[in-house]
This record gives sequence, C-alpha cells and structure tokens, in this order.
Amino acid sequence: MKSVFLLLGCLGAFAPPAFANKVFVSNEKGNSITVLDSDTWEVLTEFDAGNRPRGIGISPDGKHVYVCASDDDTIRVFDADTYEELWTLPSGPDPELFTLHPSGNPIYVANEDDNIVTVIDTEKRRVIAEIPVGVEPEGMAISPDAAFVVNTSETTNMAHFIDTGDYQIKHNVLVDQRPRYAVYTDDGTRLFVSAEIGGTVSVIDPNAEGGPELLKKIEFAVPGVEPEWLQPVGMKVTSDGRWLFVALGPANRVAVVDLSADEVADYILVGQRVWQLAFTPDQKYLITTNGNSNDVTIIDVAAQKALKSVQVGQQPWGVVVAPD
Repeated sequence: MKSVFLLLGCLGAFAPPAFANKVFVSNEKGNSITVLDSDTWEVLTEFDAGNRPRGIGISPDGKHVYVCASDDDTIRVFDADTYEELWTLPSGPDPELFTLHPSGNPIYVANEDDNIVTVIDTEKRRVIAEIPVGVEPEGMAISPDAAFVVNTSETTNMAHFIDTGDYQIKHNVLVDQRPRYAVYTDDGTRLFVSAEIGGTVSVIDPNAEGGPELLKKIEFAVPGVEPEWLQPVGMKVTSDGRWLFVALGPANRVAVVDLSADEVADYILVGQRVWQLAFTPDQKYLITTNGNSNDVTIIDVAAQKALKSVQVGQQPWGVVVAPD
C-alpha cells in the first residue's frame, strides 16, 4: 500500500498545474493591452496594441486575441500566450466593435466612419463582404444559432438584423437614441440593445412572427445621479438568462436587471465612466472597464457586489477573458 501512495504522489508531482484565466484589457489612450491574472487580480504584463485599441475579443480556442486598432484601420492579432503580434486583418476604416462566429471564423466588424459592417475570413485574412448599414455602426452581436448578426447604428437609432447566409439586412428595429451595444441570451430568445443617450435598454424578441419585435424598454434611476449621466453602454447576461448587467457610463454604476420581470434590482458602484464588461468563464466574476479612473472593477456575480479595483493602462475601454 505504501508503494501505491508513493506512486500516486510521484504522478501528482508531474500533473499539469492549474492556471488562472488571463484577462485582457484594451487601453484606448494608452495604446496598450493590460493582462491580469483572474485568481490574484494582479497585472501580469502590458504590451503595445497599436493606435487607439478599443474592441477586443479572443478566438474560441483561446489562442488568438483580436484587437480593433481603430486609428490604424486594422485588427491586430496577438498570441494569447506570448503576446507577440502575429498578423493583421483588413478590417476596413475605424473598426470599433466586432463579433466572432461561434466557430471562430468569420469575424464581423463595425466600421463607424464608412457605415458598413465588414466580414473577414480569419483564416485566409481577407474581406468576404461589406454590408451597408445605418450611420455610425457600433454594437455587434451574433445569434446563438449564428443565423443573424445584429449591428446597432448610433445615428440611425436602429438594430439591423443581417442574414449570415447572404449578408443582407432582413429586419430593422427602431430603438432609443445612440444604441451602443447588443447582446443575446444564450438560448436566443431575447436580444438587448443599450441606448447611451436615450438612457434605456430595449428588450427585443428576435424570433417573433413577422420579424423581431420590440417588447419593452428598461429605464434607470439612481438617487443623487443626474438622469443625463445614466448612459447604458456595455452589457452582459448570465448563461441562465436570469440577470442582465448594464454598464451605465458616467453614472459609475453597473445596473443589475432581474430578467424575470425586466426590472432593475440593484446598482453596483464601480470606477469612473464604466464602459465594457466581461465574465470569467465560470461567471463567478464580472470585470468592468472604467475609462476615467484607469482601472477595472471586479464584481462578485452571486453576491452582486464590487470586490476590488485594479489599476490598468490609460483609459481602459474593452475587456475579454480567455476561455477555459
């Protein structure tokens, strides 16, 4: 028996160590990416990312980090382990946000200056299609079944539903002023669109008979905070479809929306000018980027409380967490 324990001990010594998930934060004014450890929340490193990095994402296999270098008119692709720049993708002018196909190919990019959505083959690194949309496209989301890509156009105040088969807009839904972000529930039964100036989140049934239908608008009110400061931008919804978290910009709050009633349950105080959000893969934590305080806030999702803030680079904008 002793020899068995010795053998197990030796095998354990050679077992691969457990690694925390890396958190990648794009710093819009610092022209860099900050990398954090999701166990200790310590900064691991910071590396150059081109000019004005904003939208950021990661391939499904966790190998490649995609960064919209907006002022370079390109998407820079980095090795998620070594942080080496591998290549660029022809994103079109002023890329801001994008969404990846669940397979990792293609990538759909909002080009704010040219009023188009660019579709790029991530393997062949070439443009597949350019889709005219409304004025100042920004938000991008893909339905769980990958049948539609949704783009929000800030000046047109619409959500455009683009068929991923033929790249044609099949439906348009009018929302409130300056829509910035869109996110689906995991089961694809609801779509949420935030309106920064309108101060609301539109709740849309994307599968309604006759086309996507606006169901209601969620409004926000925080005692002591001026209504014009309540500017919904980035959002994340839990995988069980129970909670929606909404970044409220200069209000320095994240709204917690109970989706059983589509009503705000609470507000979480975070850093200054909270912009984008990301879950850790287990959805235990939510990370916020706070552009004016140059930090990120870590929220305990179950407790719905902010745990701590961590300084990153100058004007953090986007955030993504490596998958397990």
